[in-house]
Amino acid sequence: MKLRFAVALTAALTLAGAAQAQSVNQRQGRQQERINQGVASGRLTAGEAVRDERQQGRINASEARMRANNGGHLNGNQRARLESRQNRASAHIYNSKHNRRHY
Repeated sequence: MKLRFAVALTAALTLAGAAQAQSVNQRQGRQQERINQGVASGRLTAGEAVRDERQQGRINASEARMRANNGGHLNGNQRARLESRQNRASAHIYNSKHNRRHY
């Protein structure tokens, strides 16, 4: 009985970790889609797009370093830091798209 519980708990934790990692990657993908859509619609200038993409690149590099230093996983603190950076990047993308500068 204890073995079944341990196996079920391990499986649940593994799936939860995979889901969280997927959500970090999904967020990065959505941010990139917003940048691409802004360029396509003319709402982002080339310079704004480059700046926003560089910001995303720095966040991606940061995530890679965090995972490398933690055996391929992110702990709660690291995940919170990445989410905070993505929130700031999201606001920056929004502001860039709505600043009345058009391509």
